[in-house]
Amino acid sequence: MAGRGGAVLRRRTLIAFNKPFGVLCQFTDPAGRPTLAAFGLPPGVYPAGRLDHDSEGLLLLTNDGPLVKRLLDPAFAHPRRYLVQVEGEPDDAALGRLAAGGLVIQGHRTRPCGVERIDPPDLWPRDPPVRFRKSVPDRWIAMTLTEGKNRQVRRMTAAVGHPTLRLVRVSIGEVALDGLPPGGWRLVADRAAGSTQPSWTASGRHRP
Repeated sequence: MAGRGGAVLRRRTLIAFNKPFGVLCQFTDPAGRPTLAAFGLPPGVYPAGRLDHDSEGLLLLTNDGPLVKRLLDPAFAHPRRYLVQVEGEPDDAALGRLAAGGLVIQGHRTRPCGVERIDPPDLWPRDPPVRFRKSVPDRWIAMTLTEGKNRQVRRMTAAVGHPTLRLVRVSIGEVALDGLPPGGWRLVADRAAGSTQPSWTASGRHRP
């Protein structure tokens, strides 16, 4: 595929990208911080949603405006799965509060979500690494949300007393990282512009 300076895409396209730590989910930045422009993405695509600069993992990009609206509309409830390293050892009560929903985050009451303890995942090294404190334990959990408010996972874990140390989104709907390295991307789906086929969902399949 062409880099960002190449020919304009003539198909409606959905791309999976593994956003590295410290990269902004935009193509330009007046302050000169790292952006998506450094990764050879096709021209004409833009993020469908966001990841904070200090979060990592799956970001979807597309040139299909209606698809962006569906991906961001809570009514479609696309599940988003995150691997989360938190400070401390959350007990069952803390995990239950996360899972039950009802936490008030900046005036928004969270929905119920999936939460489970997991073994440390086999992830790429983060640059810079998470600060290690010998006197403070940490724990990995997996969270599956059907909403995506600003810094929601971080605010949720902080609300139950376990600040997030590292956050990696690994899937949205049925689209997963599937071994993409940091900074890597792949084409998930595309169709001809102006096609009368049904629109693409987050899984890259047609909606019925």
